[in-house]
Amino acid sequence: MSRIGRKPINIPAGVTASIADGVITVKGPKGSLDFKYNPAMTVEVKGDVIEVTRPDDTKENRSLHGLTRTLIHNMVIGVTEGYKKTLEVNGVGYRVQKQGNKCVMNLGYSHQVIVEDTDDIKIEVPDPNKIIITGIDKQKVGQFAAEVREKRPPEPYKGKGIKYDYEVIRRKEGKAGKGK
Repeated sequence: MSRIGRKPINIPAGVTASIADGVITVKGPKGSLDFKYNPAMTVEVKGDVIEVTRPDDTKENRSLHGLTRTLIHNMVIGVTEGYKKTLEVNGVGYRVQKQGNKCVMNLGYSHQVIVEDTDDIKIEVPDPNKIIITGIDKQKVGQFAAEVREKRPPEPYKGKGIKYDYEVIRRKEGKAGKGK
């Protein structure tokens, strides 16, 4: 039995969950999320608890059981607390600023890199070298943060680039010195 899958998901106050035609909808103070789960799984809302069960112990159903439960749990957390990723910009002359709904980044290129907010994702710039990406969908927040980081990934020699706040860049030594 899946240890994750069999855990019930508690629905906090202010959150409603409904199921219709294989789609679960979770509404909360921050917004609403939908998820079309696999028809093999059984998802039930019982009072203030959501339970996910599987029909049998085949390998595919065992895999889907924990996954379905985790995705629904992430939806509940998203509509109550939301998700946040923090990026740091390191490098001489590298800086970030917010102009309206656009994030303008100077990353050592001959041009500025511009990223816009979307309906789901909001960008905050508290410092010229910090970017905070927030939203209610965990997958979209992570994907957007990865796309922003991709604009200038950190390099191992000087550590210049955009990195996650928890990321540790393994540094390399430069040229070894004069040859013979």
